[in-house]
Amino acid sequence: MSISRHEFLKTLGLSAAASLTSISGFSLPASLDHPIQTGPALRLGLASYTLRKFKLDEVIEISNRLGLTSLALKSMHMPLESSAEEIKKMAGKIRSAGLTLYGAGVIYMKTSQEVETAFNYAANAALEMIIGVPNHELLPLVEAQVKKHNIKLAIHNHGPGDDLYSSPDDVHAKIRTFDKRIGFCIDIGHVVRIGQDPVPMLEKYKDRLYDTHIKDVDKAEAEGTSVEIGRGIIDIPRVMKTLKKINYTGCLALEYEKDGDDPVPGLAESVGYIRGIMKMA
Repeated sequence: MSISRHEFLKTLGLSAAASLTSISGFSLPASLDHPIQTGPALRLGLASYTLRKFKLDEVIEISNRLGLTSLALKSMHMPLESSAEEIKKMAGKIRSAGLTLYGAGVIYMKTSQEVETAFNYAANAALEMIIGVPNHELLPLVEAQVKKHNIKLAIHNHGPGDDLYSSPDDVHAKIRTFDKRIGFCIDIGHVVRIGQDPVPMLEKYKDRLYDTHIKDVDKAEAEGTSVEIGRGIIDIPRVMKTLKKINYTGCLALEYEKDGDDPVPGLAESVGYIRGIMKMA
């Protein structure tokens, strides 16, 4: 499907307008409150670390205003140490607001107790998956918990400086003999920061690709930092075409790490860019 430059910029502008009205108290026309439909194969959502300085109610409001209706929560928004009743209450609040709470993370698991805590937490929240980083020696215990709860674990690569899972290849090397519900959350920004191309990774590991963190970075080096999607060096159109080609049905979770105190304008710009690419893909 083709899209003109005018239509592309209009898509970007509407997303930005949606976000800014959410924080200024103005209302949008009903026709602008709904995300652009992109088909079932590509589902745009949010990794809530993007809004790490915001309270849960604000995360819900901003997510709804931008049409990012699939949500994975970081623990500052739904604390791991919460009681089962508190977790169920928070998860219910999110779902009653019209959002899909599909996952939580990144959750680190360095002890057997942390593995058990993470899976009980996910079960209480009725999550589809955990986006996690378990120590290598804990993978047999993780597999047992995956089987017990029927909850997927998507292991997140963290690029330079990550001694456990720097690359998706590191993830594969450790999980290939385990239950297939243990798979990948491929963070394309961290892949690029270690000098690798995310597209072959998405294709190679498509059968166990359960989550994807979409972002852009300013350079393919360890020092590369987050920028608005479309302003960096990652070939986002190629990434999106690849995800459609492999029939990816997981979430495209935007993780916009720039401007922690005021991320909404840059997040809105990124959402508009991604939606424009989706219309072209």
